[in-house]
Amino acid sequence: MELMAISLTSQGPARALTWFVMNDVAGARGSSGSSEAAEPRELALAAEFGPAGREQWQRLVAGVLSKTGALPEGFTGAPESLLTSHTYDGIEIQPLYTADDPAPPAGFPGLPPFVRGATPEGHVRGGWDVRALHRTTDPAATNRAVLADLEGGVTSIWLRVGGDALPVDALADALNEMRLDLAPVVLDPGEQYEQAAEALLSLLAETSVPANEVTCGLGADPVGLRARTGRPHELAPAAALAARVAERYPGLRTIVVDALPFHEAGGSDTQELGASIAAGVAYLRALTAAGLGVDDAAAQLEFRYAATADQFLTIAKLRAARRLWARVTEVSGARPRGMRQHAVTSPAMLTRRDPWVNMLRTTVASFAAGIGGADAVTVLPFDSAIGLPDAFSRRIARNTQAILLEESKLAGVLDPAGGSWYVENLTDELARAAWDEFTAIERAGGIEAELGSGALAGRLADTWQARSRRIATRQDPITGVSEFPDLEEKRIERERAPSPVDGGGLPRVRYAQEYERLRDRSDAHLAAHGTRPRVFLATLGPLAAHSARATFAANLFQAGGIEPVNPGVTGDRDALVRAFRESGTAVACLCGSDSAYAEQAGEVATALREAGAVSVLLAGKRADHAGVTGFVHAGCDALAVLTGTLDTLGVDP
Repeated sequence: MELMAISLTSQGPARALTWFVMNDVAGARGSSGSSEAAEPRELALAAEFGPAGREQWQRLVAGVLSKTGALPEGFTGAPESLLTSHTYDGIEIQPLYTADDPAPPAGFPGLPPFVRGATPEGHVRGGWDVRALHRTTDPAATNRAVLADLEGGVTSIWLRVGGDALPVDALADALNEMRLDLAPVVLDPGEQYEQAAEALLSLLAETSVPANEVTCGLGADPVGLRARTGRPHELAPAAALAARVAERYPGLRTIVVDALPFHEAGGSDTQELGASIAAGVAYLRALTAAGLGVDDAAAQLEFRYAATADQFLTIAKLRAARRLWARVTEVSGARPRGMRQHAVTSPAMLTRRDPWVNMLRTTVASFAAGIGGADAVTVLPFDSAIGLPDAFSRRIARNTQAILLEESKLAGVLDPAGGSWYVENLTDELARAAWDEFTAIERAGGIEAELGSGALAGRLADTWQARSRRIATRQDPITGVSEFPDLEEKRIERERAPSPVDGGGLPRVRYAQEYERLRDRSDAHLAAHGTRPRVFLATLGPLAAHSARATFAANLFQAGGIEPVNPGVTGDRDALVRAFRESGTAVACLCGSDSAYAEQAGEVATALREAGAVSVLLAGKRADHAGVTGFVHAGCDALAVLTGTLDTLGVDP
């Protein structure tokens, strides 16, 4: 029997599989039934009001949609179906969830399937682990930043070492005066994980910290290295390292299952989950082959996931991950154990333009990570996409979590999302879809085979292509970049960060990168010519008639670094053409009402072309107008429009 044939949901007595070491079934585990508990009495709130039915809500929805023009004439379907959306995994998100939407029981905190948390007490007593990332190369600067973080409320340090980051032999200097018993260190050592482990173990040996109280992490991740570099990395050395240190340091974790490479390649939540569970299984096989029991092997793993500004998907992803891993450990014969999770605010969602908005993104993401039950949370500083963070941005990053924990008391409630029909349903949908992805990887020979063949990379690329289309059309808006950009923003400069472990593996993408390339073209043009590329907004009619579309067009063009020239109310066609000539640009965009377009668009566009306009766009629906060369509207390919406009204006790529 193979793991790929096992269902996500246990049915009847679970069977313990030693398939992690050999492809056969051995032993059996029994499960005991549970007696039904009496249902608690419920407090009836607003009992004086009659119950609201779904039909009543549907009528109200239909009324709102009719007023906005979103309800097609003669539409006979359920009106809420027009509000349905889909995730990149094809999961349907309904506008309303009720008790009629089925979801399996989530269980209790600290008990299988651990959906509601890995431990019975959750993080109520001390909050989750506030973990700060440090990636500077200078040991003295690292030490100052580490101590400042610890004094400011950080409870563990995530330290990038080896390669172009902090030299391994400088680890002791970087951690000078740090109490490793009070604040654990988790290494991010890349290919030098064995040398880095020896350096950290030597430091631990020199301290008075009892071995059974050490809770550091060595950060070995050969699967993640293969995903990043495209080069095979054997799992056996990492497994041997784990087997060597497990007995002396039972609380130390040697292996990290890092899902960030799959997320940063543009992958979906299901792909991130499925690949991480497959990697976890690969490590269980290697660790048990190295002599560890399956319980001790599972204890060696920590899972790292991305937390995004989509708070509900993040919450559901972390809850689903625990359910998935609980099922894997169940069929492996391990005792029930919750997954150890480290959530990191998504590097892919961070922007270099208007980076201050990243503070809002990371606040939502860390909120979702805490609600989702992550054991450790890292908030990346708002300037991380630009370079090495400064002291101010690191302070904001740690204080974001301090507010959530200390002022908002976010950890004071166990699984606050539990019982939400939406969250429970979404958790179940994600878990099932991710289980399908995981078993597909196993059928193909496991995570290493999928990385070696390029099949996983292909699926991730397909998702990135779909995501890119939505970003290009601004269906997935990026505030401060594709929406509401600030051409006058004062760009901040940061010291260059060490080069990441890359080359030949999965790509690293950021959602804003294509818009930011256009902004870079605009900046270079400004530096060379003293002005930005411009587009003339040919406003038709009074202010009330053209204001909405002129605002829309201005917002769109600024996303590409193109300065809009708005002449306001011009009075007549000759005045409008005169204003265009004075604008010094060769591109115009008509902005007005539909009735104004019907009456004037053709003749105004023709007049603008005769006055030297190479391109005349129209802000609104497509229609046949003489002289008009293109259209901009909600849902148009903004990246294509902006790129074409810069090309037309002769802006160097």
